[in-house]
Amino acid sequence: MVAEKKNAYSASSITVLEGLEAVRKRPGMYIGSTGERGLHHLIWEVVDNAVDEAMAGYASRVEVTLQDDGGVRVTDDGRGIPVDMHPVEKRPAVELVLTVLHAGGKFDDKSYAVSGGLHGVGVSVVNALSSALDVEIHRDKKVWRQHYEHSRPGPLRKGEDTIRTGTSITFWADPDIFETTAYNLETISRRLQEMAFLNKGLTIVLRDERNGESEEAAEPDAEGYVAKVKETTFHYPGGLEDFVAHLNRSKDPIHKKLVAFSGEAENHQVEVAMQWNSGYAESVYTFANTINTHEGGTHEEGFRAALTTTVNRYAREKKLLKDKDPALSGDDIREGLAAIVSVKVREPQFEGQTKTKLGNTEVKSFVQRVSNEWLADWFERNPTEAKTIVNKAVQSAQARLAARKARELVRRKSAGDIGGLPGKLADCRSTDPSKSEVYIVEGDSAGGSAKSGRDSMFQAILPIRGKIINVEKARIDRVLKNTEVQAIITALGTGIHDEFDLAKLRYHKIVLMADADVDGQHIRTLLLTLLFRFMRPLVEHGHVFLAQPPLYKIKWGGRGAEPEFAYSDRERDGLIEAGRAAGKKLPKEEGVQRYKGLGEMNAKELWETTMDPAHRVLLQVTLDDAATADELFSVLMGEDVESRRSFITRNAKDVRFLDV
Repeated sequence: MVAEKKNAYSASSITVLEGLEAVRKRPGMYIGSTGERGLHHLIWEVVDNAVDEAMAGYASRVEVTLQDDGGVRVTDDGRGIPVDMHPVEKRPAVELVLTVLHAGGKFDDKSYAVSGGLHGVGVSVVNALSSALDVEIHRDKKVWRQHYEHSRPGPLRKGEDTIRTGTSITFWADPDIFETTAYNLETISRRLQEMAFLNKGLTIVLRDERNGESEEAAEPDAEGYVAKVKETTFHYPGGLEDFVAHLNRSKDPIHKKLVAFSGEAENHQVEVAMQWNSGYAESVYTFANTINTHEGGTHEEGFRAALTTTVNRYAREKKLLKDKDPALSGDDIREGLAAIVSVKVREPQFEGQTKTKLGNTEVKSFVQRVSNEWLADWFERNPTEAKTIVNKAVQSAQARLAARKARELVRRKSAGDIGGLPGKLADCRSTDPSKSEVYIVEGDSAGGSAKSGRDSMFQAILPIRGKIINVEKARIDRVLKNTEVQAIITALGTGIHDEFDLAKLRYHKIVLMADADVDGQHIRTLLLTLLFRFMRPLVEHGHVFLAQPPLYKIKWGGRGAEPEFAYSDRERDGLIEAGRAAGKKLPKEEGVQRYKGLGEMNAKELWETTMDPAHRVLLQVTLDDAATADELFSVLMGEDVESRRSFITRNAKDVRFLDV
């Protein structure tokens, strides 16, 4: 909730730590990359500052506008960045915030209790990496404006009177620095929705003015669609409870009452919302100061420990678990659980590969204590729901015990024990996982071509027969009895779920290769669902790839003419046009071959087009937002037919080329 605050926020609140010189030379150090992810990071930095005002109780509305000139405008109704002269630096405070690295109110305990941005680095980095930036401040009953050109400030100008307060920053990302300056609306929309869920009562508006002419004036594209201004408002009075309801909207909750609680200590706050559904997948997402902690951390450890302890204690006390029964595991209890754990910490310590793992040790005991108290109380006050939850966990435990034999079969033997690997696997000779890759290929005929065409030094081939089990609709005991699933898990060597160990991965590239038709796409989706649900770190660490076999073979006429391969209709047409312009001739009959499946290619063609590292096209499967991916797998592969139909209806207009 946005509370009314009475607190001085002026130039003296701004603390200066160091200069800004290095940012343009080494942008990757500050925003991760100069690709699409780094570009969007500019928006997150400015939005984080606006949301910090809301978290501190001074703002209730944030607007993000994608302008048709390539600029991005972020406006809030907070206090406005201070414009008075800094007592030490003798420059306007806003200028320090925008030109000096680590200059920000977040280092002053009096201004912000907690902060979601990178400690004030944000806005100055955005300025450094922009070709131009405009700031407009409504403060002290006046409007103040300042323009920056390649991070150099112009004069701060006092303008007209105003009755409101707030800050508006418009920036144009520098095309000389970024590989692309095209923003992805869906990426921004997902992130802003997440921020609105995490800040109860905050309103965030996303406006897309690109190609925003009126419908009558705008030119239709090749498919007849006319771009219009898009505006979406995110506002969730229920906060995390609305977030969980959103996660479970395509699932079947097993209890109506959501579990929701919060707690506070001197420097920490925790808020939790959770609800179990009838599915088998766990969907627990954690945040620290509104930053998505993909790698978990101490807050997640505390929550998990409290949940496991509380449910086991309740089950024993109420005789829902017999004395002779083993304790329920965390996996059993979290089966079908959708939960959000959000902490706010005064001085967060982020660790891990992507700095998205919370490391503050004191947070674990704090979250565990608060969760223990609230969960125990909730279970006592809601005995009917509690019994349903415990019974689901008991059923999961029974399935887990039944799956133990199957799990032993698929648990990888030591790397040297080749006898433990699946019989159909044609392994590679290299024993260095970082240089090895495995192709998971549907069909024996395609598998045969792949085995013959591969480079056996570093490429392994695992053929699978037909469509594997849909793990979204099956409990673990059924999943692990599936022969193809056993082969995949054994070949990869990492184990699954809590036993997963990335260090034991036998191949650092896992390439899914299936036909380009509808059946092939379905097989790829089934395989991705298996990897996402049972071995998610493989996706998170970028080890999963999709092979892109060609759709067409262009057979030029004439002696010695080499065939060409096209991966899309457009590329086919372009190659034919270029070839004819160069004097090549295309036979009237069978000049263009449409591949219906991988089995139609011989070993040489498969190597040249799909497996040769020098020429192949691989798509890396990435996971920017686990919650969105989780929801998508549930909708596409789960039991809720109506949600799937709705998804297809909503997205049908975006399909341009459908192979049926």
